[in-house]
Amino acid sequence: MKLSLGRIYGGVLSCSLGLVLVGGANARVSAQVVPGTGTRIAFDNFEDASWSYEPNLPKSSSNLDNQERQPGGTSSNSKWYESALRGQPDVVKRVPTPAGGLPGSKGSLSMRTLNSGVPGYHTYKFQQDDLIFNAGMTTGGYISPSRTPSVVCRVFLPPFEQWEQRTGTSFGFRVDVVGTFQKNEGGGRWFWRRGPMSTTEAFWPGFFIQFNKGDGQTKDSATLLIRGDEYGHEIPSLQITKTGWYTLGMSFTPDGVIHYYAKPGVGALTQADHLVSKIAYGTRVENFNTMFFNVVNQDDGHTWSTEWIVDDPEIYVLH
Repeated sequence: MKLSLGRIYGGVLSCSLGLVLVGGANARVSAQVVPGTGTRIAFDNFEDASWSYEPNLPKSSSNLDNQERQPGGTSSNSKWYESALRGQPDVVKRVPTPAGGLPGSKGSLSMRTLNSGVPGYHTYKFQQDDLIFNAGMTTGGYISPSRTPSVVCRVFLPPFEQWEQRTGTSFGFRVDVVGTFQKNEGGGRWFWRRGPMSTTEAFWPGFFIQFNKGDGQTKDSATLLIRGDEYGHEIPSLQITKTGWYTLGMSFTPDGVIHYYAKPGVGALTQADHLVSKIAYGTRVENFNTMFFNVVNQDDGHTWSTEWIVDDPEIYVLH
């Protein structure tokens, strides 16, 4: 099953198997699982030297002009495909793994974009392109939170002088999940919580990396943003002053809660790397579909995005 963005549109008690019980003074104790716990059921390690990507241009831009330009781009191993909503990054290629990556890794995935809006037209606003993991070819479709799915990915942050030189979001590592939203008839799904209608829809929580351009008084830095809180707002998390490899992960427990983890380096995530647990958008996760990447830039026709390199994106299930 492909992503709806895609072509078809307190206290801590440690337990075994990476399970943690987290509670607060006014909160019910709930289960939490470290991402990467259990059995790996889908991944790409980019170790095949023949790995390639066919963009099948022009790319889609349905979010801006309602145009899904088929056939979409796809990787040679069929594990990655273009978003029909926003299109794929202009450059998607296998590259040698930067220093400090996973032991033994020879290949990683590089993504960069220039024309992130409508092909042949520039919006002069921030736009984003998406690359989606075809999890369904291995998982067979949606995964219930009762199986406690989780995702893990290693992301390489280049030296700050190599980033697109503007303050704002540059990269996203997100998931496609499904939940039931309550809304007033004719109202928006995110904030109308007391309406008589309910609808089951996809939503896309995850991480964003924001560049903070220094002004002479402050140094360049980055912020790891979590999307999101009960209203879908982004939560500032790790403040990043040292670039290099980072590991990001999310787990989805049977109570519909999302647990966010991150750490510097490429080592396995642990309980100490837990950042926050949230019912994103105020809606509990009812099914997990897949993961995907965003690459963001100023769509002006001459400013390239930051080059984003990732390695070994993985999906696990506990049960």
